[in-house]
Amino acid sequence: MLRYDTSALLRISIPDDSPPVLASSAVWRDLAARAQLDYYDTLPGSEDRLIERIGPAEAVLNIRASSRFSDAVIAACPRLRLLSVWGTGTDHVDLAAAARRGIRVATTPGVSAVSIAEHTLALLLAVARRIPVADAATRRGEWPRGQSVELNGKTCGVLGLGAIGRQFARLAAGLGMRVVAWTLHPRPVEGVELVELDELYRASDVVSVHLRLSPLTENFIGAAQFALMKPGAILINTARGAIVNEDALVEALAANRIAGAGLDVFAREPLPPGHALTALPNTVLTPHCAGITPEALEAGLRMAVENIWRFLG
Repeated sequence: MLRYDTSALLRISIPDDSPPVLASSAVWRDLAARAQLDYYDTLPGSEDRLIERIGPAEAVLNIRASSRFSDAVIAACPRLRLLSVWGTGTDHVDLAAAARRGIRVATTPGVSAVSIAEHTLALLLAVARRIPVADAATRRGEWPRGQSVELNGKTCGVLGLGAIGRQFARLAAGLGMRVVAWTLHPRPVEGVELVELDELYRASDVVSVHLRLSPLTENFIGAAQFALMKPGAILINTARGAIVNEDALVEALAANRIAGAGLDVFAREPLPPGHALTALPNTVLTPHCAGITPEALEAGLRMAVENIWRFLG
């Protein structure tokens, strides 16, 4: 742990910069010059350790969603006034507990939308064109062909039309796909047809998940939804792993009830060794990295820090 002590009034804890991204960012110098920092480049690992790290602070800059700000953690930190989260998800924060204690929770919406949408497209193309399988076979001296799927003219179903969902919808439309969508908060989006959920599952050749994880969306896609999908359908998830029932997904993929899946997020992260998804040939898996390009990384960290300065007024 490093402590940067200045004459600034606000004391900020960064309890979980692991692996480190903040300390090497362009915004670090500004942050260190304007506040008292308690900085940790390891994960807390427990509620008690997290409380120990953030207890003296008035503001917390949260880097990793593995740090869980439960009611117990928040209650043990009476000095805390602001939780600035790098990212858009708040499923690791007890928002009701924060609100009861007058703690402001700020996020960085939209800054990773382009990067995540591009990664979603990359996963879709990798699954549809079977690129990892073809690459591995070619390296073994084989020459497999005729196993790809063309996406032009197919239907892409987008679940969630926030900043990421809208950006991906534009990319899918650019491939010549018909784009349909369902969202919790309907509003018109050019080139996107809003449909009922069951219709989306039945009509779509691709289902791409862009919902926020909440009690309403946990296990949102399960066995019943996979039963509605086409046998040739592809599922893409770059939102949160818990939105999709992982057991039901594995069963659907193993039984070829759907054709494939591209996943950047999982129920448990890092993905445990030997997980069933890793043995399936019709999956493409990446390590929750869709939004971590240099461009998105710097923009998100800067916004998370600027949220602190805005809070101060």
